[in-house]
Amino acid sequence: MVLTGTPPIHATGRGATRPGRRAFLAGAAGIVVAPAARAQDAWPTRAVRMIVAYPAGGSTDIVARLAAERLSQLWGQSVIVENRSGAAGTIGADGVAKAAPDGYTLLMAASPEIAIARSTLRNLPYDPVRDFAAIMLVAQSPFLLLAHPSVAAQDVQGLIALAKARPGTLNFGSFGNGTSNHFVGELLKAEAGIDITHVPYRGSGPMITDLIAGNLQIAFDTFPAGLPHVQAGRLRALGVGMLRRSPLAPDVATLDEQGLKGFTGGSWVGLVAPARTPAAVVTRISTDMQRLMNEGFATALTERGLVPEALGPAEFRSFIEAEVGKWGRVAARAGIRAE
Repeated sequence: MVLTGTPPIHATGRGATRPGRRAFLAGAAGIVVAPAARAQDAWPTRAVRMIVAYPAGGSTDIVARLAAERLSQLWGQSVIVENRSGAAGTIGADGVAKAAPDGYTLLMAASPEIAIARSTLRNLPYDPVRDFAAIMLVAQSPFLLLAHPSVAAQDVQGLIALAKARPGTLNFGSFGNGTSNHFVGELLKAEAGIDITHVPYRGSGPMITDLIAGNLQIAFDTFPAGLPHVQAGRLRALGVGMLRRSPLAPDVATLDEQGLKGFTGGSWVGLVAPARTPAAVVTRISTDMQRLMNEGFATALTERGLVPEALGPAEFRSFIEAEVGKWGRVAARAGIRAE
């Protein structure tokens, strides 16, 4: 902020500052601080685009629209959600990575295009760590480990015992090759030391349909997709892929509790911007998102089966780096090669 309109100092003696000299110092100070002040205080002066790299209606899109509505009210500027789907989220992510780093183009990112894509795409057109400025990890979407009722296992240890007694006979489904629940299934295989067969589908819908029909034995899926079928008795929940139980299913133990220490698996949603976006703008958005969390946004996320997180820029960047490394190791152990 440039200091203006301060009355002259009339003190006398060695410590006095003459009005002319004081005005010069104030002006000089304004030159130093004005750019940072303008970057944070004046922004935004026009509409902000929030890109979602998936079709409308999915969990990432829902989170984006909940956030955009609240940010529009807070900023007094439109926050427009734009769906740019395709190539497992990488088309939308690439567009944001190459956008002007001015804070007016954001990505409500999910784990596939940030944490997993490097392990599945040989010619990924962006670097998931270097080409984005982390703003906030908004929420995690943990997976339920689901089983058809005919599977003779009531919990994770029962499943492991069954798989070891009948190696190669149990199938686990996924949304498709290289998707988040494919990788979580491979993590289960590695951590439990079991031989189960991957069956890829074209999304959650057909996978769940086959699981309910008994054509598939187990699968990981989100709470919104899987929990209604558990509550209706069509499927059984064997465990939760997070380190704490979900309030939506408090009786379902985590895989960590059931002997697979440190096991986490699911998707997550977080807000990023193009690299080199001004730090003051990143801080402003992160601070405002934290404010929304405290004013009902976190509750809205929980009601939709998500786990609010609110990790700020530094913590979220460390989280992304850890996720890229984790799923890269899973891909290497499972023999998944980038194509």
